[in-house]
Amino acid sequence: MLKAVSTSNAPAAIGPYSQAIVAGGFVYVSGQLPIDPGTGVFVEGGIKEQTRQSLTNAQAILREAGADLDCVVKTTVFLSDIANFAQMNEVYAEFFTAPFPARSAVAVRDLPKGALVEIEVVAVL
Repeated sequence: MLKAVSTSNAPAAIGPYSQAIVAGGFVYVSGQLPIDPGTGVFVEGGIKEQTRQSLTNAQAILREAGADLDCVVKTTVFLSDIANFAQMNEVYAEFFTAPFPARSAVAVRDLPKGALVEIEVVAVL
């Protein structure tokens, strides 16, 4: 059985998808852009600010599902420029503690709306 998760504490989906789906004891959070849910626009600043907002959005969705960042088992980080990896990693380390989730981080050609980063997470309930 699939259960959609939705919260106003994170940006609404900008397409035909859910903010997250709960299935089989896991929460699958869709990729989170650095959109401030209060304003509907990207946070000001660079990669650090955008990483912080993307993870804050993911955290809000996880909380709505009954989980938190300490339940995350896997993340995928999409970067518009791999040169931003070190700065993204600095902020990422503020959100997770050991044992750290498994992670993939890749550079992609473009991200929606010109974002510098998009982050998706999978957590266990």
